[in-house]
Order: sequence, then structure tokens, then C-alpha cells
Amino acid sequence: MGNKEQFIEHIDQGYATKGDFITVGAGMLDGETMTNAFVKIPLKTMNRHGLIAGATGTGKTKTLQVLAENLSDKGIPVLLMDLKGDLSGIAQPSPGHPKIDERHAKIGLPFEAKGFPVEILSLSEQNGVRLRATVSEFGPVLLSRILDLSVTQEGIVAVVFKYCDDNKLPLLDLKDFKKVLQYATGEGKDEFQKAYGRISTSSTGTILRKIIELEQQGADLFFGEKSFDVDDLVRIDENGRGYINIIRLTDIQDRPKLFSTFMLSLLAEIYSTFPEQGDSERPELVLFIDEAHLIFDNASKALLDQIESIVKLIRSKGIGLYFVTQNPTDVPDDVLAQLGLKIQHALRAFTAKDRKAIKLTAQNYPITEFYDTAEVLTSLGTGEALVSALDEKGRPTPLAATMMRAPMSRMDILTDNEIKEVLDNSKLIKKYNEEIDRESAYEILTEKIERAEKEAEKEKEEKRTTRSSSSRRSTRMNPVVKVLTSATFIRGVLGVLKKVIR
Repeated sequence: MGNKEQFIEHIDQGYATKGDFITVGAGMLDGETMTNAFVKIPLKTMNRHGLIAGATGTGKTKTLQVLAENLSDKGIPVLLMDLKGDLSGIAQPSPGHPKIDERHAKIGLPFEAKGFPVEILSLSEQNGVRLRATVSEFGPVLLSRILDLSVTQEGIVAVVFKYCDDNKLPLLDLKDFKKVLQYATGEGKDEFQKAYGRISTSSTGTILRKIIELEQQGADLFFGEKSFDVDDLVRIDENGRGYINIIRLTDIQDRPKLFSTFMLSLLAEIYSTFPEQGDSERPELVLFIDEAHLIFDNASKALLDQIESIVKLIRSKGIGLYFVTQNPTDVPDDVLAQLGLKIQHALRAFTAKDRKAIKLTAQNYPITEFYDTAEVLTSLGTGEALVSALDEKGRPTPLAATMMRAPMSRMDILTDNEIKEVLDNSKLIKKYNEEIDRESAYEILTEKIERAEKEAEKEKEEKRTTRSSSSRRSTRMNPVVKVLTSATFIRGVLGVLKKVIR
């Protein structure tokens, strides 16, 4: 048996599936595409998380697009983080191209152009369905992680939440939280100290500064009502295809704190809301996090621990997480160890550091007799990748250099008119884009403080009136005494005495 026949048999056996699957391309050997040697990912393992990595311009975004399209076709909803603004084209069919036809002929797959059901979401003031969450929904632990607080400061945050629960004060946005913090060391100092112990003004000052830092990155737009219901991420259209939810993040690339805040709150909300799925045949929802280094680069140790914990646990809810980044080393080792699917596009070796990173990356993949993995990593062309997945029994599949299939949708952005059309047809816009500012902790405490100030002023006024009356009473002379001490009376008495003496 020749080397090619051995390789094709190796791929066919390693990627054989009994259940439903997604075909991502065909295996390659010595730069030649082996037609019909399909590289397949079982749907059953798509909740085991994954990584799409590679240098700029090697095809990571197109691979993400291919996975999202095929999941949607299988009736599985998808959430995409679009930081570069080039994913909205999924809503429109591909115009086609001779090179796409040539690629698919080599793979052995017919090419079909089509668009997909899309919902455009926004964290900022960009057009789209507004994503919000309340401070109460975050809870004291998650908020403390985001703010990177000390143990003492975490305790103060917990006390603030407890006070608001005990006094039925809704914590909706950041101005609510700041108001309660200020009240705890100001007008309500005695009330807090009596119920919860003394609260340090230096600690509350530090917390306030960190909240202001978060506000400066745009978090004041994120915290508030109406809260986004994560169940709206798992909608199916009338044709049985899953919605592809695209979060437009082009204007927050320089605000990693806001991005990580949103991601952590979203994952925590999904984990607490979705029911346990166990080992199901297909995922309920798949999330693709583009430019994943934005989450990890500026994350504190506490925040990283929280992310790692959620990544480990959320699989049981039927949720798949896929990180898209340039280099696998951008993802912490503890998270990387949880990723079942790895799609590695080409890496470039321009420096000694790059060569070292390539050797480390090669060690993350199964050993194969058909490739020198480190060498292949630097010789892959655009739209080619090393693929290693999990089979239906959870075992690593053979490492395959793969000619990746092309996206069925447009590989470009939507025009302004096309985006407007998507938004005009959105059912979620009407549900979430109305701003609500109901009475909450800020308004209630402000009213309470004003009422207390008025009462204090009234009490002061009453005291001043009382003191003034007392003063007048003490200086008013008794009428009898006034007569007896008058000059006229004294002169009369002295006149009588003189006559008596004479």
C-alpha cells in the first residue's frame, strides 16, 4: 500500500462518525489535497471547546465563518464576537469565484452559496440590539473579580449588596452602586456601622476609583436595564436554522476591561440559566471569541481563575467555547488544556522567539508519522490548517493538514443599507432598545438623604427658635421689680425719707 493510500485510510478511519458532523475540508499530504479524505468534526464533541489560531492573513476568520455557517445549518445557534467588523457578510450569500470552485473540486465537496439568519448586537452606541446587565445580576463576587479588589474591599462590596437586599434598594447601574458606597461612609455611616460594622473610607475610595476606571471604558452603557435574556441567543428561524448572533465590537478594541467584563458576565449568566445537558448529541449554543487575547492579556489572577472555572464547567450546559487568536500561547495553559478541537493555521518564524513558539505549539498536537509538525506549521498556505479534533468517544483524531472549505456566505462586510435591513427585520430591537431608568438605589437614597437634610434643618430651626425665646424670657424684667427699681420710684422714696429725717 502506497503512502497516499495509507494516509487516506488513516484519515477515513480516524474521522469516521456514527452521528451528525461538520465537514471542514480534506486532508493534505506533501502539499497535495487528498480528494474525499474528509476531515469531520462530530457535533457530539462541539461542546468540548476549541481553538482557531494562526498568523494574520492565514484564514482564521474564514474558518470561524465556515464553522458558524455549518452549525447554523444544523439548527445550532451561534454567538460571534466581531472585533474587526468583517463577519456581518454571513447574512448574504457568497458571490462565488473560480478559485472557490477549484478549491472545492480538490476537496470533493460541492459548493453552495447562501446567506444565514443574522442578529446584530451591540455593547456600545453602534446600531444593533443593545446588550445590558444590571449590577445586581453580576453579584458581589463577580463584580469584585472584574474590579480586581482585595479581600477587604470584596467584603465591603458584599456588605453593600447585603444592605441593598435588606432595604429593598435595586442595584441597576453603576451610579446606584456608587451612591450606596458614598452613603455608607457619609450620611448613612452610623446606620451601616450599627448593622454591619465600620467601613473604611480609604477602601470605599479605592473601589470608587476602580468603578470610574470601568466607566471610562464605556461600562456605564452596559450596566442598566433592560437586561438581555440569554435565551434570546438560542433562537431558530422558520427554516430550522440557528440564528448567528454577531456582536459588533469594532469600537471597543482599546477597551479590554469592558470586553472582559461583558464576556465574563455573559458566560456566568449562561451557566446559571441553562439546564444541565450531560453528554448530549449536539451543543445548545456555540460561542466564538475573536481576538481572545483581549480577555486574557489584562485579566487579573482572580479574573483568570473565574474564567478558567467557567470554561471547565460550562460544557455540561451544552455550550461550546471557541477562542480565536494569533498564537496558542495567548491562551492560558489551564484553558488550553480544556480545548478539544484545535485548528492551527500557519505561523511565521521571523525571530528566535517565533521559532521557539512554533516548537511549543507543535507539541500541543498528536504525534504523526506523516508530518514534521513544526515544519508544516510554517509552510501552510492561506486557507490551510492543521486540524486535531475529538472523536465521538472523546479520543484525539489523527492530526491532519487540511485544505479548508470556503464559506458559503459573503467574505466581506454588509453595506449600511444591508445592515439597516437586518435591523429593521429584527424582533429583538423592539424588545431591548428602549432605555429604562426606573427608581433604584440612587433615587431612593438621594430622596432619603434630602429628607434627612430637611428634617435636620427643621430641627435646627426649632432649636434656634427655642433658644431665642428663652433668651427673651431671661432678659424680660418682672413688672413689680421694674417699678421698684425705676428712677421715679427711687426719687419719691428718697424725698419721703428726707421729710421724715427733718
